[in-house]
Amino acid sequence: MHLLVVEDEDAIAEPLVEGLRAEGFDVTRVATGGEALEAPAVDLVLLDVRLPDIDGFAVCRELRSRSDVPIIMVTAKGEEIDRVVGLELGADDYVVKPYGLRELVARIRAVARRTGARPGTRETLRAGGLEIDVPARRATLDGRELQLTVKEFDLLALLASDPGVVVDRHRILRDVWDTTWYGSSKTVDVHVAALRKKLGDPTLIETVRGVGLRLRA
Repeated sequence: MHLLVVEDEDAIAEPLVEGLRAEGFDVTRVATGGEALEAPAVDLVLLDVRLPDIDGFAVCRELRSRSDVPIIMVTAKGEEIDRVVGLELGADDYVVKPYGLRELVARIRAVARRTGARPGTRETLRAGGLEIDVPARRATLDGRELQLTVKEFDLLALLASDPGVVVDRHRILRDVWDTTWYGSSKTVDVHVAALRKKLGDPTLIETVRGVGLRLRA
C-alpha cells in the first residue's frame, strides 16, 4: 500500500516515514498542502492539519472533491469541533498527536479495509494457500472460495495482514468490531470457531493464551 504523508515538521515526519516503511508500506512524504495536491495518486493520505501554506482542512476538501482516496487527519488539535469538521469534510478517520505507531498502523489498516484501499491498486493478502482480495472481499484457500460473513472476513483479513504475528484482543475488538469495550471477548471466540470450521484446519488460527490470536505463517 502506498501512503502519502503530509507533514511539515521534519522531526515528526522522518521517524514516522521510517516506521511506516518498516511496517511494509510504500511512503511518499511532502511538507506542504500544495505539494499534497500535486502528488501522484496514492492508496491513503495521512494529512496534518497545520501546514505552512494551505490549511489541512482545505486540502482535505480539495482531495475529496477529486477522488475517494482514504484520508486520515493527523493533528495536535484534540478539540471535538476539529474532529467533527475533519470528518464532515470527508476524512475517514482522525488521529490526535501524540500517537503511537502501532495505533496509527492499526487505524490505517482498518480504514483500508473499510474503504477497499481506494483508489487503484488491489490489495491482496497471502499466507500459505490462503489468499484474500481485500477490495473485492473475497477469500480463497488452496483455490477454494470461502463463504464468510462480514465480521469473519474482517477478522481473517486482520490476522492475514501480519501472518505469524500475535494480534491482541483489544486490537481485534477495535479494528473488527469498532469498539473500545474490552470486557468479555466471547464474540471473538465465537467468530474464531466459525472461521476455523470454514478453513477446515483449526491449526491455521492459533490462540496465544492471555494475549490474542495469530494466523499460522
